[in-house]
Amino acid sequence: MSELLIFERSRPGRRAYAQAPAAAADVDIPAHFLRTDRPLMPEVSELQVVRHYTRLSQLNFSIDTHFYPLGSCTMKYNPRVCNAIALLPGFAGRHPLGPSSHGQGFLECMFELQEMLKAVTGMKAVSLTPMAGAQGEFAGVAMIRAYHQSRGDHDRTEIIVPDAAHGTNPATAVMCGCEVRELPTNDEGDLDLEALKAAVGPKTAGIMLTNPSTFGVFERRISEVEKIVHDAGGLLYYDGANLNAILGKVRPGDMGFDVIHMNLHKTFSTPHGGGGPGSGAVGVGERLLPFVPVPVVGRKGDGESATYDWLTEDDLPQSIGRLSGFMGNAGVLLRAYVYMRLVGRDGMRRIGEFATLNANYLAARLRSAGFDLAFPGRRASHEFIITLRRQAKSYNLTAMDVAKALLDRGFHAPTTYFPLLVPECLLIEPTETETREILDRFVDAMIGIVEEAREGTGMHKEAPFTMPVRRLDDVKAARQLDLAYKPDAA
Repeated sequence: MSELLIFERSRPGRRAYAQAPAAAADVDIPAHFLRTDRPLMPEVSELQVVRHYTRLSQLNFSIDTHFYPLGSCTMKYNPRVCNAIALLPGFAGRHPLGPSSHGQGFLECMFELQEMLKAVTGMKAVSLTPMAGAQGEFAGVAMIRAYHQSRGDHDRTEIIVPDAAHGTNPATAVMCGCEVRELPTNDEGDLDLEALKAAVGPKTAGIMLTNPSTFGVFERRISEVEKIVHDAGGLLYYDGANLNAILGKVRPGDMGFDVIHMNLHKTFSTPHGGGGPGSGAVGVGERLLPFVPVPVVGRKGDGESATYDWLTEDDLPQSIGRLSGFMGNAGVLLRAYVYMRLVGRDGMRRIGEFATLNANYLAARLRSAGFDLAFPGRRASHEFIITLRRQAKSYNLTAMDVAKALLDRGFHAPTTYFPLLVPECLLIEPTETETREILDRFVDAMIGIVEEAREGTGMHKEAPFTMPVRRLDDVKAARQLDLAYKPDAA
């Protein structure tokens, strides 16, 4: 019997009365809209329902149960207190259409969140309205376009993107009506400055950079990049996906960036994954102040007499407009606010320090164990890349084989095959919340997988063995996706 399908536990006549819906009241629905046959639903007892869904929850890989070194995604533990405070009745029960006078506490929190994000990024203003990182990217490039158009500079339609960028970067540029110009990176992971000098010109709207990059290294010549782009009339956009690597140490605003999006659901304590909810708050420098998306929270007065209200298109007539129905995901933003209050200024600095320490410790241990770093001459930021090119050639052990075998050893896999420029790569991010003991166990698991492949049994090609679903034909699953239960096929 499958552990995953409740239908396979179904027997005619079984009922779970505690879960049964209440009888529907008489409703005026035309007869031709009413179904004439019973819906296909599992017939199970209440105890079977409880056991089935409890067991499913135990099969999940999650931060609560497993180490989750998913590079470039910062899958870290988030303190429960952030969630508890965000769910206080005064916050959870607040209606978004209620008057500002009825939500002064919430608005004060959001204003302070804006101010704290300004402080840690070095930007001049922050808007909390984007609902996800990708929407924050869209807002950033849209503001760059609005800036150039407000100056009558309509020919600036090119966005420069490094070949190591997140895939959302070029997609965002195209969605904003720009053309993408890709630039190479060198063997040490830095942007090719000569190629950048050749690329900029009167069509340059801006450049999109992640720093540290998806290679897990810091762009050492960022000041030169900033000067080249600004001298050419372009602006700099900072992809904030890797912000926790530099938190409390260096600020994008001080590097010369004009706009940044921040993944609050990565860096600032909100449950991450599963498609949302998220937050892609954007910060802007002096040039882009008039164009921030609305609404943002404004304050009148100081101290106990201060009042808070929404600033809208009436206050910011050059704004790029609204990106969500109200002003972003309130619960996500509250969690971020509580987290920043919880850790404080010193805690912010420790986040960057321990994220970097854990990554460099893990990289050093794996290197000592015989794994090849993609950039052996560079210090890791919060993440790093190993390449299994040599193991693939010697033992037919690929990055995907390692990913599957790690599941049997109680670890979620790192990011596989990204960035695409590194063959057979694993992008590994331990985050700042894991202990040394967990990192050592992960190294032992990696060593064990290679030893198993070296023995030549071929077992690594069959993993995972302990999961309810074995290795899938990924191509077939993508092309012939079937999510409907059919009794005749069971």
